[in-house]
Amino acid sequence: MAASSSSMSGIGLAPSSGASFYDKLNSTWHKRALQGFMFIVLAHWAEHLAQAWQIFYLGWPRPKAGGFLGLFFPWLVSSEALHYGYALVMLIGLWVLRKGFTGLSRKWWTAALVIQFWHHIEHGLLQVQAITGHNLFHSPVPMSILQLVIPRVELHLFYNGIVFIPMMIGMYYHMFPPKGEERTAACTCALRQHAASATAG
Repeated sequence: MAASSSSMSGIGLAPSSGASFYDKLNSTWHKRALQGFMFIVLAHWAEHLAQAWQIFYLGWPRPKAGGFLGLFFPWLVSSEALHYGYALVMLIGLWVLRKGFTGLSRKWWTAALVIQFWHHIEHGLLQVQAITGHNLFHSPVPMSILQLVIPRVELHLFYNGIVFIPMMIGMYYHMFPPKGEERTAACTCALRQHAASATAG
């Protein structure tokens, strides 16, 4: 569902007094909203990398490796609700902030959204098993589909990576629109457009 350039022409300009919260998030507040969202994404990445460090470098047993947060709240990190909650926040963030992207940046952002949708389904399956007490494939612990072939820690590092990479590419093209897209990328996040305007002025 691509937006026309006319529908995106007001991004970055002061929205009308009747603009909805959603419209403001994708116009005047888009830059701040993206910064807040990226803070959440990077904090989650830090947790996964801390867990990987504990397992692969420090040699901790997997059930004891809960990242930084797990050192203080092991019960929270082992909760499927926390992981599902993050997957849902990630999905909502990608969807809600998508309108502020145009052209090539929107294509990459949408790719991240589609991958995160599947990631969210996998976490949904884990959450349902945790609630019902009935695990798939007669497993002693909740299992996702791809967990049949890839261990959980590695699988979620992989998932986060394949969502994060297109997000970053989308962010790059959002801040530095390729030639021909400068006019449609009117958001205040678009650095190349504003740098060109400053030079011209």
